[in-house]
Formats: sequence, structure tokens, C-alpha cells
Amino acid sequence: MSRIGKLPIDIPSGVTITVDTNEITVAGSKGTLKQFTMPGVTVTVEGQQAVVTRENDEPKNRAKHGLMRSLVFNMVKGVSEGFEKKLELNGVGYRVAMAGTDLKFNIGFSHDVTYKIPQGITAKVEQNTITISGIDKQQVGQTAAEIRALKKPEPYKGKGIKYVGERIIRKSGKSGKD
Repeated sequence: MSRIGKLPIDIPSGVTITVDTNEITVAGSKGTLKQFTMPGVTVTVEGQQAVVTRENDEPKNRAKHGLMRSLVFNMVKGVSEGFEKKLELNGVGYRVAMAGTDLKFNIGFSHDVTYKIPQGITAKVEQNTITISGIDKQQVGQTAAEIRALKKPEPYKGKGIKYVGERIIRKSGKSGKD
């Protein structure tokens, strides 16, 4: 039995889970998320818990069991609490500012870089820290990864966009005369 898949999902107050034949809908105070159901895996709501079970022990169904449980758990957490990722800019002259709903970066190129924030995601800028938040965990992580990819941190001085708490392995550079 899947260690993750067999754990029941506690449903907080204010969150409703609707299970149809082809999709699962989770609604809460922050919004509504939908996810298609996978064949061979069923989701049932029993009181204040959701339980994910599989039909049999075929390898395909075993693989989907834990995945489906994680997806439903992330949907429940997203509509009740939400998710957020923080990024920071390091480098002399590197700046970020909100331009309407877009982010405008000055990151060492000859031009400013504009990043259009997808629908369902909110961004806040405080000095050189960007906070990406939303209810869909995958979309929040993808948006943060795309912003980081605009200027990845380099190993010599650490200039670029990195996650808060990310450790950049530094290189020594040229050694010169010995």
C-alpha cells in the first residue's frame, strides 16, 4: 500500500469537495480548483475526511494512488491557505518594480525585462524581494521558476534572481600569481 496514498485528507471547515465521475472540484474561501480523476483511483468523501483508494495492485494504479492523494491534498490546502514562493534579486543596480499587473526587471541587460503575471497569481514587490502567491501549487511554482530563469544566479558573485533561502555554491574565480 502506498504510504502517502493511504493517508486520509482532513477537510477544514469552509472547504467543500465534490466528486463527479470525471473530475474533482474543491471550493474554499480563496477560490475553486478542479482536477480530472485518474482511471483506477477513486476519491470518496467520508465526513470531514477525503479518502483515496485504488481498484487493484497493478503497477499503473499503484503509481497513480499517491499522486492523486497529493493532488487533492494540495487543492484543499490551496483553497484554504494558499501557496507562496519568495524570490530575491542580488546584484548592483538590479531592481524590480510593479508595472500595472506586470513585473518590470532591470537585471543587467541593455533593456528592461517585462514579465506578464499569469491569471490566478498575485505578486508583491518589497525592495528586492518578490512574493508570488496563489491557490494552485503547480502554477505558483512554475511562475517562480520562470521568473528565476530570467537571470539565474551566477556562481562567482551570486548576482541574479534566486529563491529566498537558496544556497548558491560559489566558485573562487581566477587565482592569479602564486
